[in-house]
Amino acid sequence: MEKNIESKRTLVPAADIYQESDRVVLSLEMPGVAKDDIELKIENDNLIVSGRRQPDNPNGRYVLRERIGGDFYKRYTLDETIDRNRIDAAMRGGVLTLTMHVKEAAKPKRIEIKSR
Repeated sequence: MEKNIESKRTLVPAADIYQESDRVVLSLEMPGVAKDDIELKIENDNLIVSGRRQPDNPNGRYVLRERIGGDFYKRYTLDETIDRNRIDAAMRGGVLTLTMHVKEAAKPKRIEIKSR
């Protein structure tokens, strides 16, 4: 019966987003999730992160269970400054990091002041 309950849950991974001068970085906590169980895609102006954390199957009965398996889903709206063709993804230590580069045209430009 517990398996049926798990299959209907949608998990939401904890996330941090920060901006550097030429990129925006999104980090998602995904302990126990294999990179092959993650799907990343862009639909219109949305970055979608989805997949499944496979449940653990120990030999025996749980005494305490706080880490559950199930589907996860997160959607982020990308503004016009993000270059859709320059998004890099890496998985390390249970954290998925997406580096989204800012379009050249959207980067701040320094204007030099000339003397007359």
